[in-house]
Amino acid sequence: MTTRTIERSNAKLWLAAIKPPMYSVAIVPIWVGTAVAFYETSVLDWVIFSVFISSAILILAWENLSNDVFDSETGIDKNKAHSLVNLTGNKSLIFWLANLCLTLGIAGVLAICWWQRDWTILGLILTCCFLGYCYQGPPFRLGYQGLGEFLCFFAFGPVGMSAAYYSQTQTWSSLNLWVSVVVGMATTLILFCSHFHQVDDDLAAGKRSPIVRMGTATGAKLIPIFCGICLGLTAVWVAVGLFPAWTLLSFAGLPAAVELCRHVGTYHDRPDRVSNCKFIAVNFHFWSCLLLGVGFVL
Repeated sequence: MTTRTIERSNAKLWLAAIKPPMYSVAIVPIWVGTAVAFYETSVLDWVIFSVFISSAILILAWENLSNDVFDSETGIDKNKAHSLVNLTGNKSLIFWLANLCLTLGIAGVLAICWWQRDWTILGLILTCCFLGYCYQGPPFRLGYQGLGEFLCFFAFGPVGMSAAYYSQTQTWSSLNLWVSVVVGMATTLILFCSHFHQVDDDLAAGKRSPIVRMGTATGAKLIPIFCGICLGLTAVWVAVGLFPAWTLLSFAGLPAAVELCRHVGTYHDRPDRVSNCKFIAVNFHFWSCLLLGVGFVL
């Protein structure tokens, strides 16, 4: 019985370290950018879409793995049982696995560029990678200065979605840029929510996250604003004819938004209870953005 309990506990730690739900963050910008391209051109290249999705997942895996490595160097993860570095006890292994994921992800992007004889997408994706590295990587470590949310917005919003749109059309779109604001905000909300339960560890490591700077109570009051912007912008842009009416399907994410606001509002100062709020934010992000893209396809 004790052995089985330990095995279940270890399995949960590994799942928490790998964070499978978080990989929707990589998929959504490619999906929505491609959906907007289909809406405007009625053409969709499934091979490029599939390769791009795979590359995005690998690049996000690099970012997650390398962040574990960089955080282990500052001591901020010393109490984080589900850190991959802590679980394996082998920082070098995680570092090289991260680099392997990055290499394979960039290889997929290079394949798309070679097929299209156009290297624009590579430049956009390398920009995303640089923004991701600046978040935790030395000497920048901008996440420790509270700037991670800005980096996240541009990497998963305007820059990432421009790459997805361009991969299908080899042109630019002002509509895609407007849509990327919604996706970027929804993605940034996930990162914002990830800070609530680790205020003490952040303070000890000198990390001035937005929640450390403003406090959990003020941070909780901003959650409804984040959700309101994501859904409100879609409603406004449907009303003015910029978005098709079908994109109102994204309001299917409203129950998750309400749950998130209530949960953080109630438990913002209780790390043991609020630690799962980022996964509620992932749920909101996934359903609202998935159906936003479906609205453009329909």
